[in-house]
Amino acid sequence: MREVSWVPLGRVRFGKALELQRRLHHLRRYGKVPDLVLSLEHDPVITLGRSADPRHILGDPAALVASGVEVVEVERGGDVSYHGPGQLVLYPILDLRGFERSIKWYIWALEEVMLRVVASYGIRAGRLPGRPGIWVGKGKLGAVGVYVRSWVTMHGLALNVSPQLDHFRWIVPCGIHGAEVTSIAALLGREVPLEEVDERARDAFAHVFGVRVAPTDVEVVTE
Repeated sequence: MREVSWVPLGRVRFGKALELQRRLHHLRRYGKVPDLVLSLEHDPVITLGRSADPRHILGDPAALVASGVEVVEVERGGDVSYHGPGQLVLYPILDLRGFERSIKWYIWALEEVMLRVVASYGIRAGRLPGRPGIWVGKGKLGAVGVYVRSWVTMHGLALNVSPQLDHFRWIVPCGIHGAEVTSIAALLGREVPLEEVDERARDAFAHVFGVRVAPTDVEVVTE
């Protein structure tokens, strides 16, 4: 069975994680590192995908930066997104030639991982046509934004476990006016440990991608 390394990074500044992703993406393209998934959470950051409209940042960018909120343009698809503490972020660095050579399938698979995780908590979420991610009614529970070059992936998914939901007021989520945002904690009415969700995400990823997931020491990819 194909093996994927699961690399827990803890809380990481977005810029540092982006540099790491780009380096690992290059190495994976040339077969110098195995398929892997970076698992982490970020300090508050707003990212703009390739099709982002800057007007979808509702807060003044200079004021946000002064408050310690990074604003970063990235190569992933999609519009404006927010990441912050309490959000489980997964960045798979995978060679899709070993899975399915289909970006559509890959996005479906990332959504399926999140759907299985939240279902394990009794939450019934679903997909909305043309709106990548997972939803509970009008509330977005998880986001997907990817970049694929030479069939090797970057970026990935963000699942709202227990973030500060009022931080999403800084943006128009995914460019959808009137969209709401929710979290596992808000839906359950209790706190949920991020580590617990990460463990369930590893299991869901293994099933969806048909792999064996092996926890890997961070030094393997950062040294």
